Amino acid sequence: MNTIHVDVVSAEESIFSGEARFVALPGESGELGIYPRHTPLISRIKAGSVRIQKADGEEEFIFVAGGILEVQPRCVTVMSDTAIRGKDLDDEKANEARVAAEETLKNAKSEIDMARATSELVLLSAQVAALRKYRQKR
Repeated sequence: MNTIHVDVVSAEESIFSGEARFVALPGESGELGIYPRHTPLISRIKAGSVRIQKADGEEEFIFVAGGILEVQPRCVTVMSDTAIRGKDLDDEKANEARVAAEETLKNAKSEIDMARATSELVLLSAQVAALRKYRQKR
């Protein structure tokens, strides 16, 4: 069977390390799909879900808050400040944080406050979308 080694790491820990048949993730210019022997590539990635089809056929979902992707013919590395396993995402907590960010955006008094609130809202919206994808697959 043809596989590629995948590592997903956050600032705190290694989130996933193993063999995979396929990896899909949100590239800066659109969705990226990586198969074994892919052309080498370094790219920024957006906040969203990384979908890993493991060697045994099962799928692993991981939310990343943006980061860097490095692809080599036999290895894929995803580095993100924040990475959360799909099974560890908390729907209620993410929705509460999203509502709070929307409220902060409404009450922003400066451009800096508005930029921070917008950035947080984008990140939380991506997390909620990743959680929905994960729940649909289960």
